[in-house]
Amino acid sequence: MKPRDVIFAPEARADLFALYEWISAKASPGIAMTYIDRIERYCSGFDLASQRGHARDDIRTGLRVIGFEKRVTVAFMVSNQAVTILRLFYGGQNWEDDL
Repeated sequence: MKPRDVIFAPEARADLFALYEWISAKASPGIAMTYIDRIERYCSGFDLASQRGHARDDIRTGLRVIGFEKRVTVAFMVSNQAVTILRLFYGGQNWEDDL
């Protein structure tokens, strides 16, 4: 199996930044950075195990979603060459409407 590139869409990067800012204000910058690093490492693992999660073609063709540590929903799409992380939704956000 050939590894795919893992790409964060600009919206996903913005989601990570917003989450960092929120956690940093509630806890500390160090705690926020540790959490963001864990999310990024988790998503980087999609390079080989790309077809994980649940297919949600009912929302958007090719969309897949998976949870991270019971708090973040990762929305992504898989092509032959890459996995694109579309969005990251924290703590029960209504991700279905946003996609």
